[in-house]
Amino acid sequence: MSNSSGGVWAASWRRLKTDRVGVLSMWIVGAFLLLVLLAATDLVASKWQDEIGVPNAPPTLLGPQPAEDTGTIAAPAGPNVDLSDIDPLAPRYAEWAERAAKFKTEETTRAETLPLGGDRLGRDVLAKVIKGAEISIFVGLAAAVVATLIGTLLGAISGFFGGKVGDLLEWVYNVFTAIPSILLIFAFAAIFHRGVGSVVLILALTGWTGIYRLIRAEFMKHRVREYVRSAEAIGASQWSRMFKHILPNVSHVALVQLSLHVVSFIKSEVILSYLGLGVGVDQVSWGTMLAEAQNELILGYWWQLTAVTVCMAIFVTAFALFTDALRDALDPKLRGLE
Repeated sequence: MSNSSGGVWAASWRRLKTDRVGVLSMWIVGAFLLLVLLAATDLVASKWQDEIGVPNAPPTLLGPQPAEDTGTIAAPAGPNVDLSDIDPLAPRYAEWAERAAKFKTEETTRAETLPLGGDRLGRDVLAKVIKGAEISIFVGLAAAVVATLIGTLLGAISGFFGGKVGDLLEWVYNVFTAIPSILLIFAFAAIFHRGVGSVVLILALTGWTGIYRLIRAEFMKHRVREYVRSAEAIGASQWSRMFKHILPNVSHVALVQLSLHVVSFIKSEVILSYLGLGVGVDQVSWGTMLAEAQNELILGYWWQLTAVTVCMAIFVTAFALFTDALRDALDPKLRGLE
């Protein structure tokens, strides 16, 4: 059994290596995951909240931008102009200047340009994108794992046992699918507090239904096959037949669904954070950056929107292509072609 299992995985790996697009996508996804790990351990982007640049500092390639005209209004000219008539505090300016001169102040220099620009507070957009990737990708992976576990477990129980247990789980499934997914997400978001854990739980509770349907169908198909009947004849328990005999033969379905849900949940997290229902205000994700960028874009500061959009597009596209390659490599119908 172990040799056969090893052969299956080895054959899948050989098929995956022949797909150049899949291998390239795998390396891109691996680079993003490594970046997320470094950000989680504070080796990179640990000071993303520091205001190291001038407000809305442009990208380095653009160079410093010309200062805008502040439109200062000069005092009216005339032989007998009393500044106190214009500003009642004018007589005290000299006194305040003398007092301020007695205190030693430190002038903090800020960068006029940053690699990918700065936001309205002068924070580095590059550091924010990396830190935001940590939150968004973690949410996508964690929510997909939890949803896959829920869907696989419930689908296995419903498909294997059937009867009243299957009818009960089918009723729960129908209740969740009868409500539009976006409304269900908003309903759970209104119940739970903002935060990473809440977003993971919300997405997992609303995303298990598709996995449940597929796993249930696979278990209904495999429970009557000869190898399962043989295991029953030699005294294997029901749970042993479910998880030691059937589950390894349908694991490719759960694995592919897991990878597909990662992309879907990353997009959902971005939408939730964009609408203010996602991560906390003291955290940053790709969704919160998009929410900030819409106000900056009106003023002509496009670099934060461009940076987060490009990074998210690269990761989501690479992950989707890797998922397609992985699905082809794990397809049991292709094993006979080796």
